[in-house]
Amino acid sequence: MSIDRVTLGKKFKATREKLGLSQQATADTAGLHVSHYAKVERGERKAGLETLEKISKALKLKFPDVLQK
Repeated sequence: MSIDRVTLGKKFKATREKLGLSQQATADTAGLHVSHYAKVERGERKAGLETLEKISKALKLKFPDVLQK
């Protein structure tokens, strides 16, 4: 079962905070603009697979495991 974007955003936020990273640092590592990353994290914007993969890598998460609940 796939995960909805709000739940996914919460997972990204929890992981980012656990790692002690800012949104800016995470976005920079993922090669994204911070406003784009922040919207994905808040569940306000859909992200393509390539973007999800970049964020997962920046947060040291296994992709596509992040798509599972």
